[in-house]
Amino acid sequence: MIPELSIMEKAKVITTIPGWREKVPEFRKEGKTIGFVPTMGAIHKGHISLIERSVSENDVTLVSIFVNPTQFNNPDDFNNYPVTFDEDIRKISEAGAAYVFYPDHEDLYRDNYRYVISEKSLSKILCGAFRTGHFDGVLTVVLKLLLISGADRAYFGEKDYQQFKLIEGMADAFFLDTKIIPCPILREPSGLALSSRNALLSEQGKAKAPLFYQHLKRSATIEEARKKLAASGFEVEYVEEHFNRRFGAVYLDSVRLIDNVPLTLKGV
Repeated sequence: MIPELSIMEKAKVITTIPGWREKVPEFRKEGKTIGFVPTMGAIHKGHISLIERSVSENDVTLVSIFVNPTQFNNPDDFNNYPVTFDEDIRKISEAGAAYVFYPDHEDLYRDNYRYVISEKSLSKILCGAFRTGHFDGVLTVVLKLLLISGADRAYFGEKDYQQFKLIEGMADAFFLDTKIIPCPILREPSGLALSSRNALLSEQGKAKAPLFYQHLKRSATIEEARKKLAASGFEVEYVEEHFNRRFGAVYLDSVRLIDNVPLTLKGV
């Protein structure tokens, strides 16, 4: 069921798979390109930057809102994920997207998650080493959404860089027509990467959280970064280097935060 809206949305909300797929041939007949931005809602400026990029590069932009249960290895994370539908529609509309896809769980997972996309190497490191089954859920739902969208281009933020690389690799491996477009991390003035999870931090946590980025970027070694983060009150899950980037995952106020910085910026 679509929540009752307290605003008059400009973007057209579509709740069924046929409701969207019947539009795709119309756009093709008119020679229009389709851009796609998958989200789990709780729209923030990072999402907006992806939507605006899509709007600037495509004739039609579709944004999906679906809180995907199969990628949460901790049920509390799923249950506590912020749901702000009315505000999301307003922000998506203001960013210029024409359509929002808001599917039911039963529609996307009519197979009851019997069929799963798994990757055997990159998904086993970094976040994958600590979140069993997470990337299976991500890749499975993204493949479904890409096939439904029929998009020419799909946009993903580099804050979730491992996720972007996995989706890029999946699109190539399965010969998808959609081009996967990476977009730069958007940060608060303090340096903290924008994330829906930031809203779950306490006031004290929000004040401390920028140290995550600062220590990740300025430490000479990953060992130094781990020590500084721990000394600053973070519970460190990992700090590692791959793809010429430094990656980190920490807990603050029981909220899991991730970030990454190019090694060319280290010490800047």
